[in-house]
Amino acid sequence: MATDIHAEHVGSLLRQPWLLSARADYQDGKITEAELRATEDRAAAENIEAQRSAGIRVFTDGEVRRTNWMTGILESIGGMSPVRTPGVTWRRCSGEIPPEDETDFVMTAATSRVFQKDHLTAVEAAYMAAQVPGAFKVTMMSAAMGAMTWQPDVSAAAYPDPAELVSDLVTLQIAEVTELAALGARWVQLDSLSYNQVFDDEFRAATLNPMDPKVILAASVAADTAIVNGIRAANPELTVGMHICRGNNRSAYMARGGYEPVAEQLFGTVPVDRFLLEYDDERSGGFEPLRFVRPGAVVVLGLVSSKTPVLESQDALRRRIDEAATYVPLENLALSPQCGFASTSAGNVLTPDEQKAKLALVAETAAKVWG
Repeated sequence: MATDIHAEHVGSLLRQPWLLSARADYQDGKITEAELRATEDRAAAENIEAQRSAGIRVFTDGEVRRTNWMTGILESIGGMSPVRTPGVTWRRCSGEIPPEDETDFVMTAATSRVFQKDHLTAVEAAYMAAQVPGAFKVTMMSAAMGAMTWQPDVSAAAYPDPAELVSDLVTLQIAEVTELAALGARWVQLDSLSYNQVFDDEFRAATLNPMDPKVILAASVAADTAIVNGIRAANPELTVGMHICRGNNRSAYMARGGYEPVAEQLFGTVPVDRFLLEYDDERSGGFEPLRFVRPGAVVVLGLVSSKTPVLESQDALRRRIDEAATYVPLENLALSPQCGFASTSAGNVLTPDEQKAKLALVAETAAKVWG
């Protein structure tokens, strides 16, 4: 388990305009898949250098091969079909609601038994293993979120019980991570957002989920635990992280609420090495729920906002780290942005230079706090 890494970032980085143009050209049949792949490689290489020069020691490719953060699982699993996205409300930190066309998520639902039809994260891992000057991680949507791909009108024939669907997705994800380890990956990050439906009643209602939040919590914890235990059994050397946020789309969020309702079961029992937790403003609550964090686990404090170009005060960051150290030993804390910079291909509302300044702030602050 990596405990000496105190500066990290969540995964996605702003897509270069020329990359987005190449993706549009590919969709229009103007360039070949090989030409698109070469452009993605160029974008990943540029992102690796940006991270290195900012002082980040665990690299990602910036998720440049993905349409959005969920692509790794939703576009690589067969038995899925596009469906209407639930009408959740996206809010900017200043309060306004983004225009409809800024929400570019395309959701899928299980319409038959699921299977692995593609190996998108394997492409990412193979490239990173050959290119990075240090450790790298592969990010992925946790299969614990699989219940959101169950819709009764289209899924019930294949999966009468959504728990069966989640179980199949968990099995597929464990096999996927085992493949990544064989390709050289030693670090994976599960992005698990089912917990939003537990600590935000309004968001749960918007997603049309009729389940009791206690049932959602128990099911999510059980699925995430099964994934991590399966990964451990396949390769005990892998560092496993889990990221939790409240949505990230064009600098907007979709859920609010502190971690208290999920903390004891989630932080105390799910056996990940690192919890990457959104903490950039009041919508995430206080640090008190960290008292339940399992001994030895690292908490990566997402104190630097990826949603705004405003650069945080280093002194203020250090004070908040000290506050968190009341509940988790300082040596088991780390620092990161609260989420990725481009959970969707359009990206958050800041520039590449502002993004790099945020990453450098994370690295420089961590060096001062932890050495």
